[in-house]
Amino acid sequence: MVNYRNHRKIEQECECGCKDRFIWPRIKASTIPSVDPPSIEPTGNIIPTIYRYFYIAISDIHLTNGATLAASQFWDNDGNPATEFKIFNPNGYVNLYINAVMQEGGIYTLTPTSLTLSPDNSTIYKGTPIIIESLGFSTM
Repeated sequence: MVNYRNHRKIEQECECGCKDRFIWPRIKASTIPSVDPPSIEPTGNIIPTIYRYFYIAISDIHLTNGATLAASQFWDNDGNPATEFKIFNPNGYVNLYINAVMQEGGIYTLTPTSLTLSPDNSTIYKGTPIIIESLGFSTM
């Protein structure tokens, strides 16, 4: 048996015929003393505002050269045609979902009038839902 820092090497043969297994040390839980959080009296409320926009691809969208979708192709949370995207800057953020999967921020750009998808070697297929979620925060 050889000791390597926090684990030990067992040189024995198992039922399956393997040798040289490593046994890792057990993790010990320790008690951390609790600390009471500071008492802070809120002076206002944070009010979230959420806008969602929906689009279902009516044909395949090839992203080889990127793609731009106009805001007018989307409809809002009430089912009305969108005229522009509401963007909260600096007190908010935007999420893009393609086929119900949140996309990383670097692959798209959103302006009040359009969604631009960066060039990529992929395709968004006909019938795929594209959802834009714009969240903003204000105080009251």
